[in-house]
Amino acid sequence: MSIPVDRRSFLAALAAATVAPSRAAEAWSQGSDWQWEHYGGDAGASRYAPLEQINKSNVSRLKVAWTHACGDASERPQTTIETTPIVVDGTLYLVTPMLKVRALDAATGAVKWEFDPEGGRRSRRAVGVSRGVCYWRSPDGAHKRIFSPVRDTLYSIDAETGRLDPEFGDAGKIDLAQNFDHDMEGLSFKLTSPPVAYKDLVLVGGGGGEGPYRAAPGHIRGYDARTGERRWIFHTTPRPDEYGYDTWPEDAWQRVGGTNNWAGMSLDQDRGWLFASTGSAAFDYWGGDRKGSNLFANCVLALDAESGRRLWHYQTVHHDVWDYDLPAQPALITVRRGGMTIDAVAQVTKQSFVFVLDRQTGQPVYGVEERPIKASQVPGEQLWPTQPVPLKPPPLSRIRLTPDDITNISPEAHEKFTKLLAESDAGWIFEPPSTHGTIVHPGFRGGSLWGGCSSDPERNLLFANSDENTNRITLVPGEANEPFEWKLSERAKLRDDKGYPVVKPPWGYMTAVDLETGEFQWRVVNGEFPELTAEGIPKTGTLSHGGSLATKGGLVFIGATFDRKFRAFDSDTGAILWEFQLEAGGFATPCTYEVGGKQYVVIAAGGGKGDSPSGDQYVCFALES
Repeated sequence: MSIPVDRRSFLAALAAATVAPSRAAEAWSQGSDWQWEHYGGDAGASRYAPLEQINKSNVSRLKVAWTHACGDASERPQTTIETTPIVVDGTLYLVTPMLKVRALDAATGAVKWEFDPEGGRRSRRAVGVSRGVCYWRSPDGAHKRIFSPVRDTLYSIDAETGRLDPEFGDAGKIDLAQNFDHDMEGLSFKLTSPPVAYKDLVLVGGGGGEGPYRAAPGHIRGYDARTGERRWIFHTTPRPDEYGYDTWPEDAWQRVGGTNNWAGMSLDQDRGWLFASTGSAAFDYWGGDRKGSNLFANCVLALDAESGRRLWHYQTVHHDVWDYDLPAQPALITVRRGGMTIDAVAQVTKQSFVFVLDRQTGQPVYGVEERPIKASQVPGEQLWPTQPVPLKPPPLSRIRLTPDDITNISPEAHEKFTKLLAESDAGWIFEPPSTHGTIVHPGFRGGSLWGGCSSDPERNLLFANSDENTNRITLVPGEANEPFEWKLSERAKLRDDKGYPVVKPPWGYMTAVDLETGEFQWRVVNGEFPELTAEGIPKTGTLSHGGSLATKGGLVFIGATFDRKFRAFDSDTGAILWEFQLEAGGFATPCTYEVGGKQYVVIAAGGGKGDSPSGDQYVCFALES
């Protein structure tokens, strides 16, 4: 549904939710301004902006330029915003808590149009996660579209008017659960990350759940961007005669789900290569019915963007039973090392690893060691005997849990969780799931998450936020009437009575990796709990949802933390140079761009996680004129 900007009631409602900007430039981009045209900044998701108007010397003078309140946040059901806006030709495109798409003047925040996939109706489909939209311009420049995924539907929206493109699919939309080469009856599908546009194609990931009930696989597809016709498909659970088929039981392709790309994809435009990261196969805690290494689960995939043909793959977990999905876009970066310049792919993981791979070949830049793991004691399970561990960079957070790691915030919590650790199977990250309880650290929320990493090619640095997150799982047999052999009786997020993590702080980090050496240049605590700081406890850090961006001005911007702060770090030292208190948690990755030669920085403050209330704001910052 498109709402024109001259509808009086619509503008009146939005006017109350929009703060008047400081003197913003009125000029529209004519191609000279640098703009955030892709979910990851550029097509390769480097999350780097070659902008330096805002820099170390003046970032302390950063002020709110405009605020856009979406007006549709909800506590029941609870909403959030994980969207990174994109900016093209002076227009900023965002997604609201209820998954509407809006176009704003990027300099002033004034609304240009809105598209509501529910046509104004209240619907359960309107609640969920969208990390953003994708912009496509036809090779001849005649067509400009915004592709917006909402659960199992992909919409093609005219970028200038907000109206659906009647030539695309079924009157402007396609059902992504169709044309899937799989029996989808009774199965769900959703796409939460933006698709990727290349030439006359729109490329999509997504998929179903990860069990124990039957789930859809995560096949990757290319569609004609004009018509919505499927042009190719890559089967992430291979069929007979396809590469990787022998890493599964012979019938697995018919029944195994998961192996999905839920975290987004990136594109090498010069090579015409698509890069995707995949998750675990289903069921993601027991794999006795899928013996083998299970390609292409838990892989960095390089595909030919025009045909979907596999070019190379790198598997980061073999036969995953820990829910160690690859949680972020592969980031296409440049590494300077030993006098050489290497086109590379950086992939962060829930395990706190950073795999840095040669972009041309998929081979590790710093080396990877296959380390032996324990065998499973669960009947029917057969784990892969080794797992890959990067030699460099070092893990971003702890990968082993010992009694010395248990929280010291309170004596009661220390005693309780020391006892629980002794009663559980625990060790390093690849401790096998068991029938009497296994502690998984880092847990299912990382380590690193979907915010991924950012990089600075001039400084030869990579930046990543990471967490100290702990879970406990217990396997039990399925009931006679259940369609699976094993399930979980426990999938606990371990916290003390006040909601703090069960390990000693710090609980969250921001880290800079020197790509010349593969070592840390700096590592600092990220975030704090003010009530603990007031008690004299050193800054603890918090968990973080969202990622960072880096700029030529020597700054790394990130929200993400549960203290609801938006910060700018010094790229060279990790010192905090500026921070701003948001009304709700900034659980999204920010963007930066220019309009009329003026630089802006925007973050979504959508809250809706932990004790942060649901928010509806996009907050834009700039230097005072």
